[in-house]
Amino acid sequence: MPKATLTPKQALRETVPPTVPDAVPQSYLKYKICVSGSAVTTTAKTGDYEKTVELGKEIIRQGGILVTGATTGVPYWAAIGAKQEGGISIGLSPAATELAHVKSYRLPTDNFDMIIYTGFDYSGRNLILTRASDAVITVCGRIGTLNEFTIAFEDNKPQGVLTDTGGMADMIKDIVERAHKGAGRVVYDNDPKRLVAKVIEMIKKEKVEVKDAQKYKRKNGAG
Repeated sequence: MPKATLTPKQALRETVPPTVPDAVPQSYLKYKICVSGSAVTTTAKTGDYEKTVELGKEIIRQGGILVTGATTGVPYWAAIGAKQEGGISIGLSPAATELAHVKSYRLPTDNFDMIIYTGFDYSGRNLILTRASDAVITVCGRIGTLNEFTIAFEDNKPQGVLTDTGGMADMIKDIVERAHKGAGRVVYDNDPKRLVAKVIEMIKKEKVEVKDAQKYKRKNGAG
């Protein structure tokens, strides 16, 4: 009996495995959690350094990868914690090259496993940074931190705010209420461990939605 001829789409489906097969455990998919906060720490409160280092550690302990703007201050403190815990720290720089990152922007290169040089200055970097992450956690912060928060808010991204750290972190709840655009997907806590757990719970729910969409796509032959 002659073998049935497959259409190009059917042939592709026969030869290419699904993006995330059901049999493959999800444990290899690390949560990409961005820590956003003041590069200049004039708005930081006493104890913010210790809290932020602990935040970086908790992200690693709870199965995450730290993502930051490859800058000084709060994001750098989180990177210190992530590396002390033996985790992965990725930075997205506003600079176009390593030389510009160090010489022009005067930003650090230690406590990172990888730095991606976006070349889009701070505002463009902020957009890539938040969209490349599964969630964003705000600590302290000035106007650039608020910019990252609002981008993630508009994208309906899971977010956490480490309260009692000064700056924007202690203003965001009021700003959200006054903005009249709903509460967003934002959780608040003054404890790094609890905050990371809350954020990861939101990420997990989103991952389930993605997996369900992939199952539906395979079942119904969409693609």
